[in-house]
Amino acid sequence: MGSVSTELTARDAVGTPGGATPAVIPIQKSLRDSADLRHLQQIIAGLSEGVILIDPDQTLLWANEAALRMHGVEHLDALGDTVATYRERFQLRYRNNHPLSPDSYPVERVIVGEAFSEVVVEVAPVGCAEPQWVHQVRSLVLVDAAGDPECLVLVLQDVSLRFEAEERFEQSFNANPAPAVICRLSDLRYVKVNQGFLDMTGYEKDQVLGKSAYDVDVLEKADRKDLAKERLVERRTIPQMEAELSLPDGGAKLVIVAGQPIDLGEEPCMLFTFADLEPRRKAETSLRQSEERFTKTFRRAPVAMAVGEADGHVLCDTNAAFTRLTGYAADEIIGRKLGDVALWETAEARREIEARLETGGAFENFETRIVGKDGGILDVVISTETIHLANAECILWVLQDITARKHSEIELVEAIEAVMKDTTWFSRSIMEKLANVRSPQRQQPSADLQDLTRREREVLALICRGLDDKLIARELDVSGNTVRNHVARIYGKIGVNRRNAAVAWSRERGFDGDSVAIRSA
Repeated sequence: MGSVSTELTARDAVGTPGGATPAVIPIQKSLRDSADLRHLQQIIAGLSEGVILIDPDQTLLWANEAALRMHGVEHLDALGDTVATYRERFQLRYRNNHPLSPDSYPVERVIVGEAFSEVVVEVAPVGCAEPQWVHQVRSLVLVDAAGDPECLVLVLQDVSLRFEAEERFEQSFNANPAPAVICRLSDLRYVKVNQGFLDMTGYEKDQVLGKSAYDVDVLEKADRKDLAKERLVERRTIPQMEAELSLPDGGAKLVIVAGQPIDLGEEPCMLFTFADLEPRRKAETSLRQSEERFTKTFRRAPVAMAVGEADGHVLCDTNAAFTRLTGYAADEIIGRKLGDVALWETAEARREIEARLETGGAFENFETRIVGKDGGILDVVISTETIHLANAECILWVLQDITARKHSEIELVEAIEAVMKDTTWFSRSIMEKLANVRSPQRQQPSADLQDLTRREREVLALICRGLDDKLIARELDVSGNTVRNHVARIYGKIGVNRRNAAVAWSRERGFDGDSVAIRSA
C-alpha cells in the first residue's frame, strides 16, 4: 500500500548516549487516512465513468457509484476488499470468448504498474454463464513526490450497449442475403465480407478479408468510376452504378454497386452493397436473341404479317408477303391504322375486327374481305396474337389469302346446283351427300342404338347409371384404356363429346341403361 512518508525525530526519554544525533525514523501514513483520499473521492464521485482506487498493497480503497453499478453491486464490500477477492467474485474474458488468466486481470496489471488503455473485457459474476457487462478499461498510476506509486486507479466505461449494437449489426450483416463488403477507410482494406458476396462472386473469405481495395477492386469497371473513386477518397456516399466485378475464376459479373460511409468500432469505413444483374443480363440476352429470331421469321414468312400497337392498332412493321398481298409498301402503311388505310372492304367488317381486339386482343380464322392498293377485292382469313417486343405490348396480324379457294368453292357449289336441277336419277344417299357439300354448315353424325356394338351399349348403359371410367372398368373387368376407347367410339358414333350429352342422347331414344344386362370380360 502506498503511503505518505513523514520524517519525525524520536528521542530517547533519557537522551542519547554521548550526545549523538537523534535517529530519523520514517513513519508511514496511509492514503486512506489522509485528506487527499477524501478530496479525490469528492472529485470522482459524480463521474459517469467508473473509478476504482487501489492501494499498492492490493487493497481496494474505494469505488464510485458508476463503478459499483457496472458490477451490479451497491457497496464496496460486495465488489471485494482486495484484488484477490475481486478476482474470486468476477470472471472476465476477452471478446473472443477466451477467459483471462489471473495475472491478466486489469486490476492485476495495474498492481504491477502497467499502464494500458482501452482494454475491452466481458464481465460476469462468478457462476454466471453469460457475460453481463462489457467494460472498456484504462489504468492510471498516482505517484508521490519521490515517484513511488501512491494510488492505482482503474477507469471503467460500460460499453455494453455499443457492443450489443455492433453484435446486432454483425448478425444482420452476415445474415443479409444481399452481397456486401466493408472497407476500412484508413488503409482501404476489407474488414468484413458476408456470405452473400462470397456466393455471388465465388471468392473464399480469406481471399477478401485483409486484402486491399486495389487487390479486389469492386469499382474497377464501374460505369462512373471517377465519381466513385472521388467519393471514396472524400468518405462520401457513392451512388448506385453498374459495374463488372472480376471473379476469381477469370470471369466477370454484372452488378449494381453502391457505397455508404459507416463507423465500425469508431473507425470510418465504407459499406459496399451489390445487386446481381447477371440474371437480368441473361434474360435481356435471351430476349434479344428471341426477338432476333422472331424478326428473321417475320421477314421471311410466306404469309402476310404485320405488327401493330396494342392500344391504337397503329402499324409498326410489315413483311414482304404483306406488301405482295396488299400492294402497300412498308413506308406507305407503317405509322397508320389498317382501318385508316381503308384496307377493310366495309365499315362493318372494320368495326367487328376492332371490337374483337378490344374484348380479347387475339382471335383466330376470322374470314373477311380486304381492298388492295389497286382496288382489287381479296378474301382473307385473319388471326391476331398479343406479343411483346422491346418491352412493349403489340398485336401480330396474320392475313392468309383464300381468294382462290373461295372461287373454287363457289364454282363447286354452282356446279352442284346445276346438276341438282334435275335429280330424278340420283339416289337418296347421293342427294344427302350433295346437300351436305352444298351447305356451309356440316351436319352432326346421326346414329341409332343399333349402330352400337353390344359392348358399346353396355358401356353406354353404365354411363347412364352415373359410373365413371374407373368404375366401368371394374364392373366390366377390363382396363381403363379399354373403357376410354369404347367411350371415344360411342362419342364418335352418336356425335357428342361429353358424358351428359351422351346420357341426353340415350334418353331421347328411350335408353336409360337399367334394362341392359352387364357381362364381365
